[in-house]
Amino acid sequence: MINCYEILGVRQNATAAEIKRAYRKKAKLLHPDTAQSENSEQFRLLVRAYEILSDQRQRSIFDESFTTRSAYTRNSVDSFDYYKWLSARTDEESRAKLIFFDLMHEREDEAVSEFKRMSMEHADFSLKRWFTREDFMDYGYILAEELALRNEYYDALILLEQIIRMEYSYNYFRLFFPEVMEFTLSLLRRNVVGTLHDELALDVFERALDLGFSAKDDAFFLTQMALIYRRMGDDYTADICLEEAGRATDKKEKNYIGSEI
Repeated sequence: MINCYEILGVRQNATAAEIKRAYRKKAKLLHPDTAQSENSEQFRLLVRAYEILSDQRQRSIFDESFTTRSAYTRNSVDSFDYYKWLSARTDEESRAKLIFFDLMHEREDEAVSEFKRMSMEHADFSLKRWFTREDFMDYGYILAEELALRNEYYDALILLEQIIRMEYSYNYFRLFFPEVMEFTLSLLRRNVVGTLHDELALDVFERALDLGFSAKDDAFFLTQMALIYRRMGDDYTADICLEEAGRATDKKEKNYIGSEI
């Protein structure tokens, strides 16, 4: 894990303004357009460090993870090895905690692989069962991003749905909630049709209708469902979806007119 504070040359309790100022100063020295080519990797690390520390959610997660990792590294070889202890256990709680441990210690591939394995072998496997809602929302979102990067869109969307429903229940994640909704909507619009099998696509669109997106978005989901049902030869259900899409569109137009009056 990179030390973001060290790369930017700021204190761990640096303010947002100090972080931005340090980034601009170093960026001028390392930018590929003004510096030598051998500095390109340093510039890439600088940009990544700034992206993390300038985002409140990412900075909070980094601080927690970096502190834990530093303490872990300082321990002697004879001290308790939490990773080995988790790896040796087969109970669901330990495997769930191993997934998040790997995720925050530069073992993203292992975290995704274990999550996929547990999900396939245990129909009722649920990460949120073993974590506080804060940890599940933060780390679950990062895991969803990693799943999406590996084209595991269905699993990413199911995980994001759990996060969204938890937000509606607890109202904790409000600061970062727009980011979650935006990411989820982006996946629904760009990475479902033509990527997932029809049955899985129908499932995620059906779930999306209950997640509080706009009437325009609901109309999009319903229209895509109609196309899938039509392709499957179910014209009756396709027509129902199109009717519902029409109602969602009418609702959008009425809301727009109402806002103009």
